[in-house]
Amino acid sequence: MSHRSLADLSHRIRRRIVDLTHQAKRSHVGSCLSLTEILAILYGQVLRISPASVDDPHRDRFILSKGHACAALYAVLVEEGFLPEERLEGFYANGGTLAGHATHHGVPGIEVSTGSLGHGLSLATGMALAGQRDEHDYRVFCVLSDGECDEGSIWEAVLFAGHHHLDNLTVIVDYNKIQSLGRVDEVMRLEPFAGKWRAFGWGVTECDGHNVAALSEAFSSLPMETGRPNCLIAHTIKGHGVSFMEDDLLWHYRTPQGSEYEAAIRELDAA
Repeated sequence: MSHRSLADLSHRIRRRIVDLTHQAKRSHVGSCLSLTEILAILYGQVLRISPASVDDPHRDRFILSKGHACAALYAVLVEEGFLPEERLEGFYANGGTLAGHATHHGVPGIEVSTGSLGHGLSLATGMALAGQRDEHDYRVFCVLSDGECDEGSIWEAVLFAGHHHLDNLTVIVDYNKIQSLGRVDEVMRLEPFAGKWRAFGWGVTECDGHNVAALSEAFSSLPMETGRPNCLIAHTIKGHGVSFMEDDLLWHYRTPQGSEYEAAIRELDAA
């Protein structure tokens, strides 16, 4: 995909996120909007997977560890043809098939159910180690939230991946600097963040997580360092794309309703 096409895909995903969270009267809209360009690049350009190859043993694997942002994942799966659009009607609904945290049951294109924070990277690391030992050429990608990097299980997996030289593993940290109850620096300071990953034996790159050209360039250089797992720290803005949601803790849990929903849609449609 061209950078323009990827930006267009990001916009369509963003529009669906606002609609989904509005219709379900559930969130996490801010967490989804910070992730949009990352998912567009992954599914539009990077991942070696298609609706026809979801069971191919050589497919790339993707894990959304921050599973509460699943509205964004469901949206990109619809855009890329993994799911029919009508499946979105069951998002976060009683008896629906698309749970409020990412679910793999009956959802092609999702490897594992996630949302219990701190678990996704351990799963991704195991998949990468299996691929390495079985001499498969698939790659494993895992998106983490910055808040879940407070979890000790994350750093155990980071240490393990560096020890085993898993350069078929790539972590993307959605570094929007806000977590559920406050700003990251107030809840649990992560900096020097890149330095921590490097100290654990990872190759690290940082970029603007909303710039499709910068993201594309970062992904084109994998592995960043031969014999080292890859960490892309994507600097993002929570609620990106809707001005009154941007960088506002309120929109971690709040849902767009009434005049706020109308204003968000007007702004997105005018973009």
